[in-house]
Amino acid sequence: AVHKYKDSREQFERRTHKRLIDILNPNQKTVEALMSLDLPAGVEIEIKL
Repeated sequence: AVHKYKDSREQFERRTHKRLIDILNPNQKTVEALMSLDLPAGVEIEIKL
């Protein structure tokens, strides 16, 4: 049988969480801080100016 031990198969889950933060009139220091964030693996950030 291909899956003799069906209960012990690995199961994976993918979750997507989205957040939107509007920063009005950001200064250069704010933009630099956002660009240099150290994020864990699998976490993405998109910055639109």
